[in-house]
Amino acid sequence: MTVKSVRPVFRGRVIEVNVETVTLPDGATVDLEIIRHPGGAAAAAINERGEICLLRQYRHAIGRWLWELPAGKLDGGEDPLECARRELEEEAGVTAARWEPLGGVVSSPGVFTEIVHLYMATGLTAGEARPETGEVFEVVWLPLAEAARRAAAGEIDDGKTVVGIWRAQAHLAT
Repeated sequence: MTVKSVRPVFRGRVIEVNVETVTLPDGATVDLEIIRHPGGAAAAAINERGEICLLRQYRHAIGRWLWELPAGKLDGGEDPLECARRELEEEAGVTAARWEPLGGVVSSPGVFTEIVHLYMATGLTAGEARPETGEVFEVVWLPLAEAARRAAAGEIDDGKTVVGIWRAQAHLAT
């Protein structure tokens, strides 16, 4: 693919939107609306009782509460593992002795460049949560099997969270 031109449309705190004229692998030249995002990281934290840490978080963009893994945006080229550690500590008040990568998740590759890097955190120590202004959530610990059942039933429908639950469950089963 060849980028022929980029026309900026919007630049905000988190994202930028461009119209990019590109030549695709089949030779076609098209204008694509692309939302550029720095990416993020999420933690599937599993405690000694086999429970996973989830946030029941209000999300204005969809107008309802969601079940989510502790997660956040990569800040200024931040290492994804450091982001996952920071977000788990800030949002759930938890630190972890062991971290294992679970791969990445691409949410909407037709328009969105964001990749969320997933990690499993174990060897947990509880502390005090420090939510940022504008974050409205409660921390809930669910048995991992129950979280996987809820994800399969569509009761948990946040993409990174569904994938993180299932990958953590598969990783623990090996």
